[in-house]
Amino acid sequence: MEQKIEFTDFLKVDIRAGTIIGVEDYPEARRPAYKLEIDFGPFGKKRSSAQITVHYKKEELIGRQVIAVVNFPPKQIGKFMSEVLVLGLPDENGAVVLLEPTIHVPNGGRLF
Repeated sequence: MEQKIEFTDFLKVDIRAGTIIGVEDYPEARRPAYKLEIDFGPFGKKRSSAQITVHYKKEELIGRQVIAVVNFPPKQIGKFMSEVLVLGLPDENGAVVLLEPTIHVPNGGRLF
């Protein structure tokens, strides 16, 4: 396990729900990835690069809710600027499985 943190440290990480509204291939990425556009409701639309091509087809992602860290600074990934970090867990082979609400929640809802 990692180092223990205080609850106030956890509160610094802004993790919110959003709905994927756009998906494009990202052929320039070093590892297979998609470019995602995610609607975070009152917090606007943000973009992210996600290596989720093993388990998810582009057309299956539209309308799917995801969980993302929204307060990291933007990160340049190749020629693409990623604004949020979509969260997932590795399967038994290391491929990403998205974290998502089991029941629809309002876009922009904060994890607590």
